Amino acid sequence: MESPEKARLDAFFRQITTRFPAGDCVTTLIITHLLSERPAFLRAMAATSTVGAVLPKPRSVDQPTLEAVRRAFTVHDLSRELFADSTRALDYLEDTAGGRNVILVDIGGYFAPCLHTLVEKFSGRILGVVEDTENGHQRYAALDHLPCPVVSVARSPLKDCEDHLVGRSIVFSTDALVRARGDILTSRNACVIGFGKVGRAIAQTLRAQDLRVTVHDTDPVKRVQAHSQGFRTSASTADALGDAELVLCATGNLALRQGDFAALRNGAYVASVTSSEDELELGSLDGLYQRTPVGEHLTRYEITGHYFYVLADGGAVNFVHGAAVGTYIHLVQAEILAATAALSQGRFQPGLHEMPAPDRQAIARIWFDYFDR
Repeated sequence: MESPEKARLDAFFRQITTRFPAGDCVTTLIITHLLSERPAFLRAMAATSTVGAVLPKPRSVDQPTLEAVRRAFTVHDLSRELFADSTRALDYLEDTAGGRNVILVDIGGYFAPCLHTLVEKFSGRILGVVEDTENGHQRYAALDHLPCPVVSVARSPLKDCEDHLVGRSIVFSTDALVRARGDILTSRNACVIGFGKVGRAIAQTLRAQDLRVTVHDTDPVKRVQAHSQGFRTSASTADALGDAELVLCATGNLALRQGDFAALRNGAYVASVTSSEDELELGSLDGLYQRTPVGEHLTRYEITGHYFYVLADGGAVNFVHGAAVGTYIHLVQAEILAATAALSQGRFQPGLHEMPAPDRQAIARIWFDYFDR
């Protein structure tokens, strides 16, 4: 990021943190994608809280950015296992922020399995969670009851801009990786699993690039929406996969499980919009399929009589090219800052919440002041 852009972004975040000031003595633990624009967001978080630790999502780390962030913040390794075991999670939190008021900033519901234990037994106080993704939103919503406030920005109108551009970036990266091995996607049969905001953008972009697109979603309402937009639809995963030469998974909830891979057409390309652990049950294929790298970010899975290709090891394929969505990503980051401030001030009761419309409107106005140029 060049100096004028960095200065503008820092000024934008200063305006956001002035508009949404945090309460005193708050510590944040921040799960995040660590891409080139992310240090500005972390600096803004540090201006309103003590950043106890940054936990980068493993498959979305830009190495120069990681090195820069390590010079400014404590950085810890992140895994699902760390927070799946409540005892281990509690020990981690005590070691990192024992006795403090803590806000957990999440991407993907990592803290959901241990949240009850953390709220009940932590020596400090869990003020709440801010969740960024639809996958994480669903994980928190699935809990019997929430012991603290969880503010989700996953379904915010401010995120619509990002989600639309993420869909386009997914198709761009998929096309680039396929072309790198001398192949093209044009005129192929494609299947999109999941017709949320990102899945919808993927399907629309694929169609605009002359692919024949079938949509599968477990929600019949989403299938009706896809049908109304002229897409072929399928009520089952197996039927959707049958003639698909490209499969893009956008559910965040294990779109393809072990039995589904056998239904893939020979030579099909498979790509995901999120972490492989959340979208593709690739671990279940260990010992069944031989895996062979056939190019950068492309792996061939093969058994006798059947083979297919997985892009980017099953992780979010757009991170291969930096997952750039322009300045619209800062709308969501600003809402995360606003949500953190609201939790620090005790504005929400335990339960699942969204930020009020006036706060989102304020963020949009500030964004226009800095980026509509």
